[in-house]
Formats: sequence, structure tokens, C-alpha cells
Amino acid sequence: MKKIAIIPARYQSTRFPGKPLAILGNKTIIKHVFEAVKSTELFDTVIVATDNEKIFQEVINFGGEVIRTSENHISGTDRIAEVVKTKFQLLDDNDIIVNVQGDEPFITKKPLQSLINVFDNPIIEVASLMHELSEISEINNSNNVKVVVDSNSNSLYFSRSPIPFNRDNTEVIYFKHIGVYAFRKRTLLQFVKLPISNLENIEKLEQLRLLENGIKIRMIVTDYTGLGIDTPDDLEKAKEILK
Repeated sequence: MKKIAIIPARYQSTRFPGKPLAILGNKTIIKHVFEAVKSTELFDTVIVATDNEKIFQEVINFGGEVIRTSENHISGTDRIAEVVKTKFQLLDDNDIIVNVQGDEPFITKKPLQSLINVFDNPIIEVASLMHELSEISEINNSNNVKVVVDSNSNSLYFSRSPIPFNRDNTEVIYFKHIGVYAFRKRTLLQFVKLPISNLENIEKLEQLRLLENGIKIRMIVTDYTGLGIDTPDDLEKAKEILK
């Protein structure tokens, strides 16, 4: 079973244009992410997928593998699907494609290893990560996507709202979704053919398209908390962590 890591990197971010090229320490964010994923030695190939010439050249300059994609993709998942269809069309349908977001500079081997390991179970088609939230401010923050799961750790729903709703003020564990996904090749290509779904459109969460079409997502609990750099403020937080 081959394992391919694809890092989607878009230049025109609404909240932070050009963020893959922003400097964190002495490296660009995209270089941090590429090197972090490559250093895990978990993957047969690690490749950046970008629609931007500056990002393309940056990856070439630091010796990484990169491919240019269309500028018209709605999501990073669409971008990685293009790469799979053009560069990895000979992969077996059961092979694993891991979407590591291009703004996760502190990603480590342990959560990626856990993500990959679940595919030893042949019924798993999609998997992702979650970690426990404890601070009320983090639970109520709509930028933190929350997830609830069933008894088999398959996701039931994702929301920007706190879920489950704690009506009687009982003890509740809340989980934050970390947007690192692993797909079997066939399921990834099936997913991007599906139209945007109703709940996806309401919450602006593409993973809901999978649930609305009956495709299960196995959630893996991790102590990796993630720091997606979505804004300049997030970059400042990352600089403090790097110190």
C-alpha cells in the first residue's frame, strides 16, 4: 500500500494573502511544512500542489517536489485530486493520499503515523484527526471546528458551533477537528465529483459533503493540537512557539 503526502498551497488566502511564503524563523511556511512531512519518512512521495508561480519557484529552490495546478479550485481537496489524476493515476485504488495543509508548520510524525495506521482496516475510506478542547474560549471560537463521533469513532457531525449542546451542564468532552485528512485514492476521486452539499454550504465545511453522502470519516484522537496559520496574528503565535 503506497502512501502519498500532498501539501496544497494557495497564494490568494482571504485572511492572509501569500501566507505560504511568509517567513517563520529563517524559512518560509511552506518550507517548514514540506520538511516536517518529509522528515517523518512515512511517505513514498511528498509533493506540494500550488496554483502560484512564486510558491512553485520557492519549492524548487529548496529542493522540494512541486506541481502546478489550476487556479480555479474551490478547496485544497480539489487541488490534491488534480495532482492524483495527473501524476498518480497508476496508483492502486486502495493506496493512501494524505492531505497535509500547507499552513501546519509544526506537524509531526506521531499524528501522521496514527492516521495512516487505521487504513490497515480495509473498511476505512477516510480518516482525520481531533484533539480535546478544554478552554471555554476555544470551545466557543467559531474558527475551531468541533466534531462529535459515534461509538466506533466515526464522525457524526462537524460544526463551528459547540457540539454537543450541553443542556443540563453535565460533564462533556469537546473535540476540535484538525484538518489533516487521509483518503483511499478511490474515495478522494469520488468525493471531488460530488456537488457541494446543503450542510457544507451552510457551515462552510467541505467534510460535511462526505457525511451527507454516506461516506464515513474515522476520527483519530491525538495530543497534537495543531496551529494552522490562517492570519498574521497566527504567524506571530507561531514565531513565539518556534522560539
